[in-house]
Amino acid sequence: MAKSSIHIDVELDKDKVPENISWHASDNSDEAQKAKAMMVAFWDGADKSALRIDLWTKEMMVDEMADFFYQTFTTMADTFKRATNQQPLVDDIKNFAKEFYQKFRKIQMEQNKLV
Repeated sequence: MAKSSIHIDVELDKDKVPENISWHASDNSDEAQKAKAMMVAFWDGADKSALRIDLWTKEMMVDEMADFFYQTFTTMADTFKRATNQQPLVDDIKNFAKEFYQKFRKIQMEQNKLV
């Protein structure tokens, strides 16, 4: 049986706020990859609940977070399609992702006008 692992390192400041996030997959290169944010979710079949870890560094900008969420929503839709083949629900998720990002951009434009 083949085995693969992912190792995640999070460096925290004195207030336990992430300063650096890096990860390494056993079947990738030997060099750790840096990240400004991460989301990891596990499904607990016994409890029927999602266990999540969401972290981001101090350097993560608000516009980067919006991009991260948009891309995450989109890839979640793709994963849901592969798992269920429920195209109408996939379309709903992708439409939500687009609306979310458009609303974010509109808010950003309005806030930038105020500055």
